[in-house]
Amino acid sequence: MMFARPSRLRALGILGMNERNGNYVMQYNPRRLYPLVDDKLRTKRLAQQNGIAVPELYGVVESQREARDLAAVVADRESFVIKPSQGSGGEGVMVITGRSGASYRMSNGSLMPEDNLQYHVSRVISGLFSLGGLPDKALIEYMVRFDPFFEDISYQGVPDIRVIVFLGVPVAAMVRLPTRASDGKANLHQGALGVGVNIDTGESTHGVCANAQAIEHPDTGNPIRGIVIPHWSTILGLAARCADLVGLGYLGVDIVLDRDLGPLVLELNARPGLNVQLANRVGLLDALHRVENLASIPTSVPARIDLAREIASSAAARFTDS
Repeated sequence: MMFARPSRLRALGILGMNERNGNYVMQYNPRRLYPLVDDKLRTKRLAQQNGIAVPELYGVVESQREARDLAAVVADRESFVIKPSQGSGGEGVMVITGRSGASYRMSNGSLMPEDNLQYHVSRVISGLFSLGGLPDKALIEYMVRFDPFFEDISYQGVPDIRVIVFLGVPVAAMVRLPTRASDGKANLHQGALGVGVNIDTGESTHGVCANAQAIEHPDTGNPIRGIVIPHWSTILGLAARCADLVGLGYLGVDIVLDRDLGPLVLELNARPGLNVQLANRVGLLDALHRVENLASIPTSVPARIDLAREIASSAAARFTDS
């Protein structure tokens, strides 16, 4: 089973939602810095200015008038992604993988007429997918081509890697693998498969899908445990640098592996979810407390990565079936 009594969860070091909000998000994430992560356009530009690899930005559509000229913005692009600048949970994201005549081919293989694509962008700008329903901007960016490494354990979409960083130190990670149920999206709430990753080694550990334990991908049937994620040191370094970039103490960093470009930072989250604990079967509190109780935290990224690995390698697995 995936559930346990509160006393049992506490003994296992599980961080709950209220404790996350009160003791970590509110305490270590100054509200004034939220726009740096809630606005994906600001995040992308800040990352580019600081040499952090992100998917290329092709254009920004900010008004209904510009939406009517969408065809000109994407005229030279065979594939691209449209996403709300202030969206959340993957809502409003549309992936175009190619064209057929005057229509655009979506990631699920269906075709979308140009008028429908323009209408979607219009809805993005109106704020339909934004936090708080406020007017938004539509980002047109490079479509990530996932690393062939994931081909046997993913369905259609692009897997991503979520790294939780606390006070600049990576403390937990998981890979989110798209499934048929999630419609090819790497979103656990929509049915994607979460797979824990050992911070020290980059090796996959356990899986969770729809709040149930998983040992294989539900669509491909291939095992998900014992797989070493490529570019692991680079991924940890990117996550730590992103924490420095935005100044948030408790941060979720989402990274994708492109087959040609390697690791790219997709987005940042000031209120990362807690499913990483289920995926790893290890609570977050032990690692958080160890970082919190340090007399000092190294300033250099390599030293913080060494610290993260040391913490991970010395921690015993505390989250087991109840």
